[in-house]
Amino acid sequence: MKVIDHINRAKEKNETLISFEILPPLKGKGIEGLYEHLDPLMEFKPAYINVTYHRSEHEFKKNPDGSFKKVTIRKRPGTESICAAIMNKYNVDTVPHLICGGFSVTETEDALINLNYLGIDNVLVLRGDAAKNETAFIPQPDGHFYAVDLLKQVINLNNGVYLEEELLNSRKTSFCIGVAGYPEKHFEAPNMQTDLAYLKAKVDAGADYIVTQMFFDNAKYYAFVEACRANGINVPIVPGLKPIYNKKQLTMLPKIFSIDLPQELSKEIEACKNNAEVEKVGEDWLLAQSRDLKKNGVPGLHYYTLGKPGIVANVIRRL
Repeated sequence: MKVIDHINRAKEKNETLISFEILPPLKGKGIEGLYEHLDPLMEFKPAYINVTYHRSEHEFKKNPDGSFKKVTIRKRPGTESICAAIMNKYNVDTVPHLICGGFSVTETEDALINLNYLGIDNVLVLRGDAAKNETAFIPQPDGHFYAVDLLKQVINLNNGVYLEEELLNSRKTSFCIGVAGYPEKHFEAPNMQTDLAYLKAKVDAGADYIVTQMFFDNAKYYAFVEACRANGINVPIVPGLKPIYNKKQLTMLPKIFSIDLPQELSKEIEACKNNAEVEKVGEDWLLAQSRDLKKNGVPGLHYYTLGKPGIVANVIRRL
């Protein structure tokens, strides 16, 4: 079932969807750990589960003669198969992330064909981050530079248009497409208005819904939704939420994701004596966010569970 259909059905029933986002295991690890991560969350009957996609990285390894060779690795492979495994085990819809970085347009088309064969009809289209050893995003040769171009490739397949234009009687796919929104602005955008223009271009191209970057101040989400509506962006906007569980996140999250943490939250965390106390503060804050958002009729609550499913489970149980 498509995400947009889940959203519309929940709206008709005056319900708030619950969904989760997970990481593929590191290469060399089994899927059992992922199941252990998801098991405590499945009692809440999530509408869908997002599975992130990770670009390849490059490392230079020294040869016996002293020279170096460039080696391409992918540390977290398997998004497509993980989505299929989760659907098979839990009978829940999955949303694989689809990114520009590290993929040519041909590889992207092949990935979409595989997803279609597996019966997966949802994707979240993202540009993706710069590679670890690059200061700015560089697309793969013959790859997409912008998420809107990747989105248009998905729309083309939905219309039965493949890269090989001479294909006859080609089958149309039927992907529901989500895109990312940034309540505090994407860090590369010069201003919020420009960022909203980029977002509107993705919606105008055919995006069905928006899921936001994490935020810790609900006022910023509400202001973002209002700004989107004022700019003619009228698709559902699902808030993305993440628990805080250690003091390192006070500096790590603003640095990596270019977001602000409310002063009240940062003061409470700084006063904690250990990470167990931080987890309690983070859980209570996430619960307060969730209650307020639910009360104000958001289309869903999308939890970035990465690493701490127990906190999210506690929040939903209390919610």
